[in-house]
Amino acid sequence: MKAELSESGQDTTSGPDSTRLALLSRVRDVLPGVGIASALAAMATILGHLAPVVGAPVLAIVGGIFASLLWRPAPTIHPGLGFVSKYVLQGSIVVLGTGLSFHQVLSSGSSSLPVLLGTLAVALGGAAIIGRQMAIERDLRTLIGVGTGICGASAIAATDAVIGASEADVSYAITTIFTFNVAAVLTFPTIGHVLDLSPHAFGLWAGTAVNDMSSVVAASSIFGHGATSTAVVVKLTRTLMIIPISVGLGLWRARRTRQQGPTVTGSSALKHVRHILPMFIGWFLISVTLNTVGLIPHSWHAELSDVAQVMITAALAAIGLSTRVHDIRLAGLRPLALGAILWGAVGLTSLGLQLATGTLHHG
Repeated sequence: MKAELSESGQDTTSGPDSTRLALLSRVRDVLPGVGIASALAAMATILGHLAPVVGAPVLAIVGGIFASLLWRPAPTIHPGLGFVSKYVLQGSIVVLGTGLSFHQVLSSGSSSLPVLLGTLAVALGGAAIIGRQMAIERDLRTLIGVGTGICGASAIAATDAVIGASEADVSYAITTIFTFNVAAVLTFPTIGHVLDLSPHAFGLWAGTAVNDMSSVVAASSIFGHGATSTAVVVKLTRTLMIIPISVGLGLWRARRTRQQGPTVTGSSALKHVRHILPMFIGWFLISVTLNTVGLIPHSWHAELSDVAQVMITAALAAIGLSTRVHDIRLAGLRPLALGAILWGAVGLTSLGLQLATGTLHHG
C-alpha cells in the first residue's frame, strides 16, 4: 500500500492509522478460513453431543480430512485455517491453565521426567540406528526422530534451522509426523480405555508418546477432561527439550563441517530456538499463576474448560481441512515406515516406563 501524502507532504498512513489498517487487512485475510473452521467445529460439536463416545474433536478432524478430499480450499482460506490451527489451539491451552495450580504443574512435570527422557532416547536412538538400516538419508531420519521424540513440527523447524535440511526432507518429515498425529488421536483414547488407564496415566502416556501439541490435547480431551491437564503439562515439559537438542545438534554439526564454510553454531541455534518456542507457554504460566493465587473463581472452572474444548475442536477442524492426503502418499513408504516404528516404540516405551516407575495407575 502506497503512503498517502497530505498537502504539507506528510505521510498520513504512518503511526496509529497504518497500524489500524494493517490490523484490518489481517482480519480480512483470516476471516474466510476462521468462518469455515468455526462452521465445521459447530457441526462437530452438535454431532459430538449425539455421539459422545466419539466426541467433537475426533469428528472435527475426521470431518476436515474428509472435506479436504472432496474439496480443495481456495488460497484465500489458508491464512484463516493457519490462524485457527495455531493460535486458537495455543489459546485453548492458556485457558486450560486457568484450572491448574503450580503444585499440579510442578508435580506432573517432575514425575514425568523418567518417562520423558526414556521415550526421547528411544526416538532419537531409533531414528539413528533404524533409519540408517533403512537407508534413509541422515537429515531426514534426524528430523523424524526429533519430531517423534519432542514436539512434532516445532521440533522439526528448530532442527532444520540447525542442520540445514532440504525442503523436501522437511516436508517429508512433517508429513510423516502428521500422519501419526492423526493416528494417535483416533486410536490412543480407545486403547487407553481398553487398558483401563487412569486419567493421570493416560495424560502421561499422551504427553510423552504423541507428537504435536494439537494431537496431545485432542487425544487427552477425547479420553476425558481429567487427562488433559496432565497431558498438557507433560507435553510442555517435553517441548523444552528443543533447547538442549537443538544446541547440541548445532555444536555437533559445527564440528563436522568447520572446514566447509559458514556453520550454525550453538549460540545461533539457541537464538533460533527462542523464536521457535511459542509465547503461549508464558501465557499458560500466567493463567496458572492467576488460578494459584485465587484470582480465578472456582465456579468458573467448568465453563472455562468448556470454552477450551470448543477452541480445541475448532483448531482440529482447521488442521483436518489443511490435510493433504496426496502429500502423505508423496512422502514415500520408507519415511512413513520409520515414523510408524518410532511411534510404536515410543508408545510402548512410555507405558513400560510408567509400569517400571509405578506411575501406571488404572481408572
